[in-house]
Amino acid sequence: MLTGPMLLVVFLIAILILLVSIIRYHLNPFLALLITSIVTAFLVGMPIGKISSTLSSGFGGTLAGIGIVIGLGIIFGQILSEAGATTAIADGLLKRTGVKHAALAVTAAGFLISIPVYMDAAFVIMMPIVKYVADVTKRSLKIFVCALGVGTIVGHALVIPTPGPLVVANNMSANVAAFILYSLIAGAAAIVVGGWLYGKVFEGDKPEEIADAPNDNPIDDFKGPSFGLSLFCLTFPILLILIANILLVSLEKDSLAHGIFTFVGDKNLALLFGVIAAYYLLRKHVAKPFTQIIIEAADSSGLILLITGAGGAFGSIINASGIGQYLVDSMSDLNIPIVVLGFVLSAVLRLSQGSTTVALVTTSSILGPSIAGTGASPVLVGLAICAGGIGLSMPNDSGFWVLSRFSGLSVQDTLKTWTAGGTIAGFTAFIIILLLHALYSSIGLPLL
Repeated sequence: MLTGPMLLVVFLIAILILLVSIIRYHLNPFLALLITSIVTAFLVGMPIGKISSTLSSGFGGTLAGIGIVIGLGIIFGQILSEAGATTAIADGLLKRTGVKHAALAVTAAGFLISIPVYMDAAFVIMMPIVKYVADVTKRSLKIFVCALGVGTIVGHALVIPTPGPLVVANNMSANVAAFILYSLIAGAAAIVVGGWLYGKVFEGDKPEEIADAPNDNPIDDFKGPSFGLSLFCLTFPILLILIANILLVSLEKDSLAHGIFTFVGDKNLALLFGVIAAYYLLRKHVAKPFTQIIIEAADSSGLILLITGAGGAFGSIINASGIGQYLVDSMSDLNIPIVVLGFVLSAVLRLSQGSTTVALVTTSSILGPSIAGTGASPVLVGLAICAGGIGLSMPNDSGFWVLSRFSGLSVQDTLKTWTAGGTIAGFTAFIIILLLHALYSSIGLPLL
């Protein structure tokens, strides 16, 4: 097998193959990742009998850690959406901030809703409300599209149980409770700076004529669950993981209490309890049978699971070939901290091929096995990878066109709002992570 600098050459060729197959030939990322994995294995001289087993172990190992949570997370989001809990959260935040700070409410709602609901769906759910608010306040739609777009992408890229950050935490062997806690801190700063403060640059723009804006407030006649109940259902599994893991720090490992909180704080079980609680508390607002919700969620999760597993397979080939370790060692020789490497590599992959999930899964699969020897926090390196996947959205990103199409903004205005705002948010999150990294290195931080 190849060694030395030629490994880096093969890695660059592999990335190029991945990008060309997705961008130029529009190949589905699942197939593109598998094909790139096989070509990479041949280029490094991996024994042909070892290629299949390495692919299978990478694919299966990735899904073994996060497959259940992805499935449950999509069911959870489907219940909240069908019950109208997502609309109730948006309504509640808007009422509490008032018209003056409506953009702040929009970005916060987008952030919260995109945690259980996939980003594209969260944006579509919120867009009628956003258009109504822009029309009533006589302010530019770009202000609110920026707020919503940034809020949804930050929640999508940073917070578990969204598939991308979930895979990152798993690949980095990070404490899930700490990952959630610090992702919320970094995410809050990111949406305020990139979604709200940056959006103020559009305050002087002339309000657009919104042809398809609702004549009446789409939430005036809303008959769904209350804001408090909806927010409780959304945060219940997250709080369960956080509280259980915080309590575990002070409990003896052999005690009954330690076993109980280990059980309820497990990410799989916490989300299962969240699904059960959400359906029980919101069932009178859900018109569809529970079986149908599960079937629809399974349809949505299939491709996500395939792409996630294929990303793990690619990472497995990269690491079995020695490319991953060589990349980390080379950056260490240049005195580039692994937390910076994670952000940069993820951002480059996000810019070049468009998908946040692919960027996160690929980067964490490459760096995960090498993190133990660096002394860095797996949580903070993982969050840096997630921050790298937030911004730099270009027309090769499907999310770019979802936002442009449903908002009615031009490509130029989509670049000004979504791309620029998301990039500012990504760098803001990364700055917070660097500050946390400095604190961790000097005085230590809880759960890290």
